Formats: sequence, C-alpha cells, structure tokens
Amino acid sequence: MVVSVRCTGLSVSRTATLLGLHAQQFPVSLESTWANLLPALRGEDTTKSFFQELVNILLSYVCKSFRRSSKVLDFHHPHQLREGLEGFSLELPDQPDNLEQLLVDCRDTLKYGVKTGHPRFFNQLSSGLDVIGLAGEWLTSTANTNMFTYEVSPVFILMEEILLRKMQEIVGWSEEEGDGVFCPGGTMSNLYSVLLARYHFFPEVKTKGMTALPRLILFTSAHSHYSVKKSAAVLGIGSDNVVVVKCNDRGKMITAELESSIITAKDQGCVPFYVNATAGTTVYGAFDPLNAIADICESHGLWLHVDAAWGGGLLMSKRHRVKLQGIERAWSVTWNPHKMMGAPLQCSAILVKKRGLLKDCNQMCAEYLFQTDKHYDTSYDTGDKTIQCGRHVDVFKLWLMWKAKGSEGFESQVNKCLENAEHLFDKLKQRPDFELVFKSEPEHSNVCFWYIPPSLRNMSPGPERNRRLHEVAPKIKAKMMEQGMAMIGYQPLGDKVNFFRCVFSNPATQTEDVDYLLEEIASLGHDICIRTETDL
Repeated sequence: MVVSVRCTGLSVSRTATLLGLHAQQFPVSLESTWANLLPALRGEDTTKSFFQELVNILLSYVCKSFRRSSKVLDFHHPHQLREGLEGFSLELPDQPDNLEQLLVDCRDTLKYGVKTGHPRFFNQLSSGLDVIGLAGEWLTSTANTNMFTYEVSPVFILMEEILLRKMQEIVGWSEEEGDGVFCPGGTMSNLYSVLLARYHFFPEVKTKGMTALPRLILFTSAHSHYSVKKSAAVLGIGSDNVVVVKCNDRGKMITAELESSIITAKDQGCVPFYVNATAGTTVYGAFDPLNAIADICESHGLWLHVDAAWGGGLLMSKRHRVKLQGIERAWSVTWNPHKMMGAPLQCSAILVKKRGLLKDCNQMCAEYLFQTDKHYDTSYDTGDKTIQCGRHVDVFKLWLMWKAKGSEGFESQVNKCLENAEHLFDKLKQRPDFELVFKSEPEHSNVCFWYIPPSLRNMSPGPERNRRLHEVAPKIKAKMMEQGMAMIGYQPLGDKVNFFRCVFSNPATQTEDVDYLLEEIASLGHDICIRTETDL
C-alpha cells in the first residue's frame, strides 16, 4: 500500500522512499517549489527531476491498470475523500507546497481514482488505456495550442482535415461531399446536427431567432441518447417538441411509427424538420433501420442525422459494418473514436455531408482572429465553423493511433470486443442463475442481463418478484465497488427493472475477464436476501 504523508519537513530520500521514487537520482532537491521550475533561471535541472519522477508515477499507474491482481478502484465515500485520507488533502493552501508534496498528490489522485483501463472495467462505453493514444495526449498537452487558426496550429489543422476526410470516406460519402469538426463529446456533436438542420431549412434563425420560425418538430427513438432532447432545449426548440418514436422489443425504431408521427405533426400545423436515427443505442446497443428511415426522410424532405457515437467504430470492421447499412444517406453523422476505437477522452466528430454549411451557420468573422489579408490560405482557419472559440486539439492522439495500428488494427480491435460480447452471451445462456434481458444475440458489444439470487429463483413472475429483483443489481454493484476488483453498470429501462449492462470497448479485456465477472457477480449476489412486502 502506498503511504501518503504531508512532506513538509521530510528529507528528499525519506519522501522518495514513501513514494517508491528514486531520490538518489535527483540532481536537485525536490524540496524546491514551482518557483524553481522553468521558466525560472537555471530551472532546467529541477524541471527534469520533477518530470522524471512524475513519469515514474504515471508508468507505475499504467502498469497497474493492466494488472488483474490490482484493483479497478480503491473506493471511498465523498466525505472520506473530503476529510482527507492518509495525508491526502483536497484543501488548497495559502503557501505553496514543495515539489515532493505535489508528487505525493499526483500519486494519490491516481490511487483513489478509477482505473478505466483495467481489463475488468465494464462500466462505461469508453474504456481502455491505449498507450499510443496516451502518448498523443501527452504531446498534445505539451504543445498546448488552439484549433481555431492555422497560424497557431498548422500541423494539427491539417491532421484534422485528413482524419475527417478519412472518416467521411469510411461513412461512404464521395470526395465532393463532406465537412466536419472534432468537438467535446457526442452530446455536442448531436447538438451541432440539430443546429445545422435548423439553419439549413431556416437560415433566418441566425439573425432573427426562433420567433421568426414556425413550431419545429424533431423525431428520435425511445432508446436514443438523451442529448437529442437536451439539444432541443438548449437551442430554444423545446424538449416538448421532440417526438419520441416507439421501438420494438430489441430497441430499434419502428419506422411505421415514425411515418405516422411525422404525418400527425403536419396535421397539427407543426413543421417536422429533423430525424435522429441511432446506430448503437446506449443501453441495448441496437441499430435503427437506417435505409428505411432514410426513405421516410427523403419522402418528407427531412434532415437525417445518424448518432453513431457508439456504433460508428463498427464501420472499421468488414464483418460488422453491415449493421450501419444506409449511413451514407445521412445528412450528418456523430462518431466518437473515444468509444469503440479506444482513443483517450475526448475524441468526437460531427461529420456533415454538405460542405460550407458549418461555416455559414456559425461564422461571426471576428477580426482579431480571422483576418482576410493573412499571407496563407485562410480557408484553413477552422474557428469560424464552430460554436466554440477556443478548441482543444483532439485529433493528434487519434492520428497517431491510426498511424500505429492502421485501419486493419482498428478492425481487429473492434472484432475482438464483439467476440467478448458473444462469449458473455453464450455463457449467460448456459447458467440458471442469470437471465438475459432479451434472447437474441447482441448486435453490438452490449450484453444486458439479470442475476437471479437463490431467494428469487422459485418465485413466479409478477410485481413482487420484479420489486425484489429491482434491488439486486444495486446491492451487488455496491459490494463490487467496495471490493474494487471489477466494475459494471446497471439501470432500469421501460418496464424492465434494474439489470446489468456489460459493454466491451477495452482491447485488454480477455475471455478470462468475462468469466471472472460472472463469478464475481454470482459470489457477491448469492447471499442477498431481500425482504418481502409483508416483512416491511
């Protein structure tokens, strides 16, 4: 166990021993403070020592993240972390701490966090720790530049153009089509799609606002991401003007319901303008029938957006890209490489079929940034295409990963994740102590299931069994987090009580980790006893 202490008054060697560092290698005492680091005069040696020890901490953490014997998390409740643990304090001092203490704080910050790169972290759609991507993130932060103009970010601007062009090609758009931008996550990408659709049909909204427009209606499935409703709320369209279209039992949008909803909206004097189809829903991993939805959108003249934040990675696989057949007919696409492709957070792209629309919609011509008399081709100044001014460099890590793996490497990675899902599905079918949420094979790497403790196995289906089953997953999850050797998410959905959702996007995960997860859940849940209503 790492012992964390406040380092004031400790020698360099003593502190280094506590940290597991290498004080004997320090050319300069780390009792120094930030004021001794570059750009301080003669600060180079101290800076090197500080970074060398920081890299040791980071490398130790990376190695532990892949070690199955290490914990996914060392869980503590919020009040425990706020009050301080073993000398780790979140409070901010008036006087500067020395560099030794900063290293302790760096290590403790990682110690008490969650190792999302651990092979047994199944909790989120984005997981894994790609070493090449991590190197790219380190370089990006070192460069510390902005994506709004070519003059301050020449290499990264060109990388973004090349990456976007590659992704548009994979979607299936021609060389004459396609535009896009990297932005902070799938929610923002979906927001862009609604913004652009509205501007496309009603460009006057840019200057006159929503008061100049009729009542607009957009459509999305009952299993779609909540960001579609959030986008309508943020853009002043209103969440009440989002029509939620029914799905079938597998979580796919029912196209007949979509068509009926569009006709109803028109009959009510509203103006339908946008349909969101999902390629890889968050919970079930379902793929909406894109071609059928595209037919309806063409028939009614509506903008078709495909939210492939989760499912877009399957485009890299010859075996699985058929699940997104019809995506080339979309007017815009959200694709998050920080999910199935394993790029470090954040890395999301909004791809737009119509070139120039992003700039027309968002351009404000700020003269201090976007001068027209620059000595280079100012079409590479991308800032006026975006909602943001400052924009983080999200492209380099993905570019570097693509260089390292090639498209074939990503394909292999995607296939492996879905093979893990198939393995889990097959295991669940064979076990009487688990029950699948739906019997069909997973389309994506999402596998949804219940654990049935012995106390419920002989109960007849009905409200009382459902009430008791609803409490099982949270109780197991609490025990699992306290123990810290694995993490998996749960949720209810519609009329289905709390169930586990296991997702695979970490290439480090092997079938042995899948098997471990099931045994862990069964072990933690075997003795769960939930009181009946007569006991309450």
